[in-house]
Amino acid sequence: MADDEQLLEWAEQVAMHLARDGVPPIAGRILGWLMVCDPPEQSAGQISATIGASRASLTMNLRLLTGMGFLTWRTRPGDRTMYYRLADDAWQAVVRQQVAGIASFLDITRQGLDLVGPDDERAARVRQAHATYAWMAKVFEQAPPLDKEDS
Repeated sequence: MADDEQLLEWAEQVAMHLARDGVPPIAGRILGWLMVCDPPEQSAGQISATIGASRASLTMNLRLLTGMGFLTWRTRPGDRTMYYRLADDAWQAVVRQQVAGIASFLDITRQGLDLVGPDDERAARVRQAHATYAWMAKVFEQAPPLDKEDS
């Protein structure tokens, strides 16, 4: 079984991977830590002390991850502290939001093509984006559902 230092190194790998997609490093560290910590629910103070984040930065990133659908929180009777955990099916929910974003961007590229006209030189750049997003939408439409046994 891994010790906390190894788990934090792994959480850092999660953070650096997600940073390539624009996720702030602190948010990635929080997410990585909540994926492997024990107990699975942690207070902001526990998370802050573990990953070495300032309380202000931590609060902002906890809100970001909660808004993205990655985290949930709860309080306990007689305790005003909020405890955060990875949301059930968090990854599926976030991917579903991203897939919905693909369809939404297709609407935007259609509007762009209407604005510049099909023969305009600018249309080629818009068509490239449209074709890529149309391909991704088709791939996701045809993908089989996630098998719970694979997770």
